[in-house]
Amino acid sequence: MADQQPGHPRKMRTSVKGPLMFSAFWAAIAFVAVVIFASGGSARAPRFDLAFTAAGIAFIVTLVIAAMLAMSHKDNADYLGKGSGVNLSSAPKKSHGFGAPGPQDPASPDESGNPGPR
Repeated sequence: MADQQPGHPRKMRTSVKGPLMFSAFWAAIAFVAVVIFASGGSARAPRFDLAFTAAGIAFIVTLVIAAMLAMSHKDNADYLGKGSGVNLSSAPKKSHGFGAPGPQDPASPDESGNPGPR
């Protein structure tokens, strides 16, 4: 919240509109599904009481899950985006602790002309 500026729209992660719309969408899906399937056929009256209950439960559950996911979000540190990464460069590197430091090209011949160990 410290990076918010007055007069500018909020970022999607800190906005309330996104999670509310997401929860309302799933509540509407639950409402329609329960109205259709809970009545038991077209000869019976639709069960709006069950449909509103299911829509309320779906709205609350998805809103809580979206809020928990938004609160647990943490940006990576700036230093993690810099550098070549692991195995991204094919340039010769020093030994990484596997044996003694030696020539980078193990197939180079030694003084007698024999190829080096593989």
